[in-house]
Amino acid sequence: MARRLYFPALGRFYAAADPYAAPLLRIVLGALLIPHGAQKLFGLFGCAGLMANARFFEQIGYHPGMFWGTLVGCIEFFGGLLLLIGLFTRCAALAVVLFMLNAIYYTSMKAGFFWTKGGSEYSILILFVALYFLIRGAGAYSLDERMGREV
Repeated sequence: MARRLYFPALGRFYAAADPYAAPLLRIVLGALLIPHGAQKLFGLFGCAGLMANARFFEQIGYHPGMFWGTLVGCIEFFGGLLLLIGLFTRCAALAVVLFMLNAIYYTSMKAGFFWTKGGSEYSILILFVALYFLIRGAGAYSLDERMGREV
C-alpha cells in the first residue's frame, strides 16, 4: 500500500533524511549518556564523583556501593561512547537496557512517572531507544558497519 502523506511536499525531505534518522538517534543516545557517566566516574558537570556515587548506591541498598556505582558509571560513560561511535552497539545497548530496567524500577517505586518529579519517563524513553539498537544494531555511519561485523 502506498504511503499517503498529509503534506506531500515534505516527501522529498523525508526520503532524503531517512538514512540519517537511526544514526542520529544512536549518536544522540550516546551523547546523552556520556555526561551522566562522567558525573558518576569523574565528578564532572557539578557532581561529586565516584566516592559520592558509591555512597549513593550504598544508601539505596546496592551493596557494595563502589561496585554498583562504578558499574553504572561505566555503562553510561563507556556504553555511551560505544553507542556514539557505533562499536559493539548491541552489547552497549544491552547494558543500557538492563540498567534502565533497574532505573525504572527504582524511580517508579519512589517518584512515579513524570521526570519533573524524579520519575521514570526519561528512563523509559532511554530504555526503548536502547532496545531499538539492541534489536537493529548500529546501522549506517557506525564502526560496526565499517568493519562489516556485529555481535
